[in-house]
Amino acid sequence: MVPGATPTRRTVLRGLGAGAAALALPAVVPASALGLGGATAPSARITMGLIGAGGRGCYDLNAFLGYKEVQVLAVCDVQAGARGRAKDMVEKKYGRKECAAFSDLRDLIGRADIDAVLVGTPDHWHAIASILAMRAGKDVFCEKPLSLTIAEGREMVRTARRYGRVFSCGSQRVRGDHGRTADLVNGGAIGRIREVRVSTWGPSAPSSLASQPVPAGMDWDLWLGPAPFAPYNANRCSGSGWRHISDYSGGGITDWGAHHFGGVLYAMGLEETGPAEILPPDGRDRKELTFRYADGLLVHHAVVGGPGGIAFVGDEGTLPGSRAAPKRPSTLRNYQGGSLPADFLSCVKTRTRPFQDVEYAHRAATMCHLTNIGYALKRPLKWDPLRERFIGDDEANRLLDRPRREPWRL
Repeated sequence: MVPGATPTRRTVLRGLGAGAAALALPAVVPASALGLGGATAPSARITMGLIGAGGRGCYDLNAFLGYKEVQVLAVCDVQAGARGRAKDMVEKKYGRKECAAFSDLRDLIGRADIDAVLVGTPDHWHAIASILAMRAGKDVFCEKPLSLTIAEGREMVRTARRYGRVFSCGSQRVRGDHGRTADLVNGGAIGRIREVRVSTWGPSAPSSLASQPVPAGMDWDLWLGPAPFAPYNANRCSGSGWRHISDYSGGGITDWGAHHFGGVLYAMGLEETGPAEILPPDGRDRKELTFRYADGLLVHHAVVGGPGGIAFVGDEGTLPGSRAAPKRPSTLRNYQGGSLPADFLSCVKTRTRPFQDVEYAHRAATMCHLTNIGYALKRPLKWDPLRERFIGDDEANRLLDRPRREPWRL
């Protein structure tokens, strides 16, 4: 048992001695309980709950429902309609009406029979939902980007390590979109990489949307959670409207940047470090925001009118674009089981770190947050990737985190 963790059915059974476990068995055991007839034995199941049943949350929920070792026990959303749709998905899959539905994530997290939670909320809830779950002994699969601030991300890493939790971030495009390019880069296809170019949509912005009546079945105060109070407006929370508002998200830079910067760190083996300098555009010689790493690598960012992508510039060509063949086999990690959900489930069973481990996800999100800070301050910044602080810049360091409404604290 991890100190402070809530015991689950699996950890309790694991702690029983052979004699005690034998005494606990019923006199007649159904075949399904032993995993016969194609069924998964209860002791081998991973019980899950969903927090945040919007479009992406339900997309992930549907993916996990496809694994026979998963049993979804509960769903949670502050909107009754979304909550009901997710509950219906689960009950249709299992053919029985046994899925619990909550409006408050603390009720779901408090259930001792849930092993893992799937966090599909807007970005401003990722850290608190994940940290509360990990403190309660749950493993976590959280949608990208990992965090709203750099300080949140680091606390998520600390919590995962302290409580021995498996944490996977749902950025499937890192390997899906950029995997072959990353393998070629790692295999030396274009020689030493000198520069990388990343492009995404731009940052989010403050919002002053007019007040509208809160619809029935919506807990607006709980939707806001740690974010500053603002009057309800459907455009704040419908679809991905929240993604363009700085109280809830870093905009297109954190949305697509989680994929693209994540792909750069993956290909270059930079998953546990960061740049030394952030150099914003100066309107003269430097047209793009540029990161400089200690070894001289330059990573440029450009704002474009679309999701963007990555280009690697090496001594012997550019990828994508070059037809150069790799000079050696790629040594990059891959998913266990061929997908992020399968990778997460495998690691829950083996207690190993997943492909998109929390430290890696934090470093990818940090690149996004540093990009937003660089554009906001419009001046060169020196960054200490070990301490995760700006060097000699108090104003910049104040942007590493944000105030939160009570009672929501990290």
